[in-house]
Amino acid sequence: MMRRSPSIVPHGADGDTYVVLNDFGKLGRAWCEADEQSADRKTLIQRLMEDQYSHPVRIVAFNTAEGWSRDVTVDIADELRRRFAEFDEVPRSVQEFLEIVVRR
Repeated sequence: MMRRSPSIVPHGADGDTYVVLNDFGKLGRAWCEADEQSADRKTLIQRLMEDQYSHPVRIVAFNTAEGWSRDVTVDIADELRRRFAEFDEVPRSVQEFLEIVVRR
Protein backbone atom coordinates (compact mmCIF):
# COMPACT_ATOMS: atom_id res chain seq x y z
CA MET A 1 0.00 0.00 0.00
CA MET A 2 1.32 3.41 -0.97
CA ARG A 3 1.61 5.92 1.85
CA ARG A 4 -0.04 9.27 1.31
CA SER A 5 1.45 12.56 2.45
CA PRO A 6 -0.69 14.54 4.82
CA SER A 7 -2.62 17.39 3.24
CA ILE A 8 -1.30 20.90 3.73
CA VAL A 9 -4.80 22.28 3.19
CA PRO A 10 -6.32 23.52 6.47
CA HIS A 11 -9.15 21.37 7.80
CA GLY A 12 -12.52 22.97 7.21
CA ALA A 13 -10.98 25.43 4.74
CA ASP A 14 -14.18 26.41 2.99
CA GLY A 15 -13.34 30.12 2.74
CA ASP A 16 -10.86 32.04 0.64
CA THR A 17 -7.24 31.89 1.80
CA TYR A 18 -4.71 34.64 1.02
CA VAL A 19 -0.93 34.24 0.91
CA VAL A 20 1.75 36.91 0.39
CA LEU A 21 4.95 36.58 -1.61
CA ASN A 22 7.50 38.75 0.18
CA ASP A 23 10.87 39.88 -1.18
CA PHE A 24 13.53 39.39 1.48
CA GLY A 25 16.29 41.02 -0.57
CA LYS A 26 19.50 38.97 -0.65
CA LEU A 27 17.65 36.05 0.93
CA GLY A 28 15.23 35.91 -2.02
CA ARG A 29 11.45 35.69 -2.16
CA ALA A 30 9.22 33.43 -0.09
CA TRP A 31 5.54 32.85 0.60
CA CYS A 32 4.86 34.06 4.14
CA GLU A 33 3.28 31.69 6.63
CA ALA A 34 -0.16 32.47 8.01
CA ASP A 35 -2.22 30.51 10.49
CA GLU A 36 -5.62 29.28 9.37
CA GLN A 37 -7.61 31.91 11.26
CA SER A 38 -5.62 34.84 9.88
CA ALA A 39 -5.36 34.00 6.18
CA ASP A 40 -8.57 35.83 5.25
CA ARG A 41 -8.84 39.07 3.23
CA LYS A 42 -9.74 41.31 6.19
CA THR A 43 -6.74 40.15 8.23
CA LEU A 44 -4.45 40.42 5.20
CA ILE A 45 -5.40 44.09 4.70
CA GLN A 46 -4.93 44.73 8.42
CA ARG A 47 -1.49 43.08 8.44
CA LEU A 48 -0.38 45.01 5.37
CA MET A 49 -1.40 48.29 7.02
CA GLU A 50 0.37 47.24 10.25
CA ASP A 51 3.58 46.89 8.20
CA GLN A 52 3.91 43.16 8.93
CA TYR A 53 5.37 42.43 5.47
CA SER A 54 8.65 44.13 4.61
CA HIS A 55 8.33 44.00 0.80
CA PRO A 56 5.14 42.33 -0.46
CA VAL A 57 5.29 41.73 -4.21
CA ARG A 58 2.39 39.36 -4.99
CA ILE A 59 -0.76 38.13 -3.31
CA VAL A 60 -2.57 34.94 -4.25
CA ALA A 61 -5.99 33.77 -3.09
CA PHE A 62 -7.27 30.22 -3.24
CA ASN A 63 -10.27 28.23 -2.16
CA THR A 64 -9.75 24.48 -2.02
CA ALA A 65 -13.42 23.72 -1.44
CA GLU A 66 -14.30 25.46 -4.70
CA GLY A 67 -11.14 24.35 -6.51
CA TRP A 68 -9.68 27.68 -7.65
CA SER A 69 -6.71 29.97 -7.15
CA ARG A 70 -5.78 33.34 -8.67
CA ASP A 71 -3.43 36.27 -8.43
CA VAL A 72 -5.27 39.02 -6.49
CA THR A 73 -2.37 41.48 -6.28
CA VAL A 74 -4.14 44.20 -8.26
CA ASP A 75 -7.44 43.65 -6.40
CA ILE A 76 -5.72 44.07 -3.02
CA ALA A 77 -3.79 47.14 -4.23
CA ASP A 78 -7.05 48.72 -5.39
CA GLU A 79 -8.72 47.98 -2.06
CA LEU A 80 -5.78 49.47 -0.14
CA ARG A 81 -6.02 52.68 -2.19
CA ARG A 82 -9.78 52.93 -1.55
CA ARG A 83 -9.30 52.44 2.19
CA PHE A 84 -6.40 54.85 2.81
CA ALA A 85 -8.72 57.31 4.57
CA GLU A 86 -9.41 54.70 7.28
CA PHE A 87 -5.77 54.65 8.38
CA ASP A 88 -3.71 57.36 10.08
CA GLU A 89 -0.54 56.42 8.26
CA VAL A 90 0.34 54.30 5.22
CA PRO A 91 3.47 52.20 5.81
CA ARG A 92 6.38 52.56 3.38
CA SER A 93 6.08 48.84 2.54
CA VAL A 94 2.51 49.41 1.31
CA GLN A 95 3.53 52.48 -0.69
CA GLU A 96 6.29 50.46 -2.38
CA PHE A 97 3.87 47.57 -3.01
CA LEU A 98 1.46 49.95 -4.77
CA GLU A 99 4.31 51.32 -6.90
CA ILE A 100 5.27 47.77 -7.95
CA VAL A 101 1.69 46.98 -8.92
CA VAL A 102 1.41 50.15 -11.05
CA ARG A 103 4.61 49.22 -12.97
CA ARG A 104 3.28 45.78 -13.94
